[in-house]
Amino acid sequence: MAQQIVLPKLGLTMQEGVIGEWLATPGQRIGMGDVLLRLETDKVEVDVEAEAEGFLATNAKAGDVLPVGAVIGWLLGEGEQAPDGAAPAAAAEDVVAPEAEPAALATAAAVSGDGTRLKASPNARRVAAESNVDLTAVRGTGPGGRIVSEDVEEFLAAAPAAVAPVAAASEPAGESAGQFVGPLVRRRAAELGVDLAKIVGTGIGGRVTKADVEKAAGSSAAAAPSAASAQPAPVSGPQPGEVIPLTGMRGAIARNMVDSLQTMAQLTHGYEADVTALVAARAQLKAEAGESGAKAPSLNDFIMKAVAVALQQHPLLNAGIADDKITLFSEINLGVAVAVEGGLIVPVVKGADALSVGEIAGRTGALAAAARTGKLAMADMEGATFSVSTLGAYGVDFFTPVINPGNVAILGVGRAKDGFRWEGETPVKTQVLTLSLTFDHRAVDGAPAAEFLRTLSAVLSRPLSLLAG
Repeated sequence: MAQQIVLPKLGLTMQEGVIGEWLATPGQRIGMGDVLLRLETDKVEVDVEAEAEGFLATNAKAGDVLPVGAVIGWLLGEGEQAPDGAAPAAAAEDVVAPEAEPAALATAAAVSGDGTRLKASPNARRVAAESNVDLTAVRGTGPGGRIVSEDVEEFLAAAPAAVAPVAAASEPAGESAGQFVGPLVRRRAAELGVDLAKIVGTGIGGRVTKADVEKAAGSSAAAAPSAASAQPAPVSGPQPGEVIPLTGMRGAIARNMVDSLQTMAQLTHGYEADVTALVAARAQLKAEAGESGAKAPSLNDFIMKAVAVALQQHPLLNAGIADDKITLFSEINLGVAVAVEGGLIVPVVKGADALSVGEIAGRTGALAAAARTGKLAMADMEGATFSVSTLGAYGVDFFTPVINPGNVAILGVGRAKDGFRWEGETPVKTQVLTLSLTFDHRAVDGAPAAEFLRTLSAVLSRPLSLLAG
């Protein structure tokens, strides 16, 4: 019996998605859990797996923008007719497998030791096939133990001797004979315009790593004539006269912000906090980290921890409104706004009140990196109970952040700047920053919001207590 394939809903706010590419072809026999397509949402790109078995028929193509729940294809029984408008599924005897190297075919059909189908992303299978890697020997680090391309690359870097190098006759242009280079490294070299034949690999067994390629690219840039560096950088971003459709991420941001402002009674308080001691403590940590090679927490990491501490004392700010009820959340999960190309993403640091400043720094750093490279999972962006948005790095002192739907408040953080206070008749230089708290007046009145800011300012003035927490 024909089984519909529908565009899945991957988050509470998701309304539409874009078919990035079909990773299976019409007529291909599909097993349970096989990856069908790559779906692009306003926040992430995800692989969609089959929830049934059968022969694939599609009625949506790459680039289509479709609402959640739209039928995008079918899984049919052998000989079953495809619905009108769907690319037909061929009968089993008519399906001809594309030509491939034996290693590629073996990889595509890989099964784990217990006989179940091995979970691996399509890109991981391609990388493994190109490098003659047996996927059953690779440990997956993706969701549910899925093998991703980075796992294959790490396997190659750790045990290159176990994999036969590509013969010189089939080596990609630019590589020297016998040189072992993985597909992702070759791709990175092409992006940076690096000649692989001139690189001496520093990986195990002389393997060329991405770090080798990037180092070579940096050396080439440094050796380039000064006249080249004097050339104006190409203009990036939106251009005059360009029309930008409100779809995808931009469209989701537009809908969420309008919905937020139309459904909440939003008000913003501004509060100047003295962070002299915090700036000094962070500078000391940075100096100590520099000596050890570690990375010191940022001011924003301290602020995130201070927010978690303050929310414990002011639970009304860590809440949401639904069905004419204010729900005070039992967990403190902090959304942290991250600017990415084309918009804004808010990944979530969960259980922030139970984390140290260093642990928060690790989480925020990993989440920000994943956001900017499109590797966030949906779980990384769900469950925020309060959010923090920082524009200090852009020289902004004060702004009015818009509350994320589902919460009753969001904190805006400006830049740390010079200030002063009076000690008797003597002015003393200080470091201050402006906090801007936007809150939903339906749930929180002005006085409780101001009390929260006062508590937060007091916590920030005692950085050693944050480090001890």
